[in-house]
Amino acid sequence: MNSSLKQRMKSLLAPVFPGGIITILIFYLDCFQFELVEKFLLFAAFVIVPLVILLLNHDEKNKHQRMIYASMKWLQFPAALLTLASVMSSKMWGLESTAIPGILSLGWLLFTLLLGIYGLTTIVISKGKAAEIAIGAGLVYFFIGGIWFTLYQYQLNLFQANPATHALSSLHFHFSSAIVPIFIGELGRIMAKKSWYPWVVAIDIIGPILIAFGMIFSKPTEYIGVALFACNIVVYTAYLLAYLRKNSLHNKATIFLGLSCLAFYAVVVLSIFYPLLRNMFSLTILDFIPIYGSLHAFGFVLCGLIGWVYTVNFIKKKIVQENRQVDTSL
Repeated sequence: MNSSLKQRMKSLLAPVFPGGIITILIFYLDCFQFELVEKFLLFAAFVIVPLVILLLNHDEKNKHQRMIYASMKWLQFPAALLTLASVMSSKMWGLESTAIPGILSLGWLLFTLLLGIYGLTTIVISKGKAAEIAIGAGLVYFFIGGIWFTLYQYQLNLFQANPATHALSSLHFHFSSAIVPIFIGELGRIMAKKSWYPWVVAIDIIGPILIAFGMIFSKPTEYIGVALFACNIVVYTAYLLAYLRKNSLHNKATIFLGLSCLAFYAVVVLSIFYPLLRNMFSLTILDFIPIYGSLHAFGFVLCGLIGWVYTVNFIKKKIVQENRQVDTSL
């Protein structure tokens, strides 16, 4: 591992490890009496988002994009702390009937706005590249997740949806809606050109909107969105596993990306056998929600992000080595 790769891995450890420690405490200490959905949202704020930032490319010649990228790196952890304070104020400090939780949540809303702006700039300067459009769309979906989180903390009813629905919508946009387009975009950066790839990106962008719309207005629309989105993930994981089998990547990248794919298939298998397991062990959907959530958040999303970070490092290292060989031959 060369010095540049070590330096990049240190940049990974700096923002993620403190957030990871805080997240572990939130999940396992009894003093944090949070709802499960709130714990996963805090996990996204402290761990998932800084990993996503590590995957982003920025044009050094584009001053505005460079400034936004630097701002995101500096503001992510303070914004995550404000998110924690917002949840604590409504669950631990007895301020749930005041506007304080909502006001504190505005810090995360403004930070996700930065992510959304960065995503839009990525789409604008992508020159029609489907992979960059997918990544840009994922960043925009983080902002939509920030909006739903603020609505939840203000305990507002919107479009006949209650705060609990706002929390689920925020979770949906912080994980599936934002992460899957980014994963598919990262895959598009390394895969050979395929005629079907732009269709996968298009469906991946439309699917989350259909799901969110259906959660509030129309269950059939939600089912259609879920089906399209799930099929997209199947295409992504199947192609990725085939790519990993045929191509040599960093060992850790291969392991984490493989675990991510397996976690998704574990969720599928559990979903298929849910009726049988429910009858055999007298389980309810409430018993399965933590299992589904953990497999998705810690398995599919977290392992996938770590795997793609290693992949990016491996590819950059390979490019540097190839450039050095060219310079030496000249």
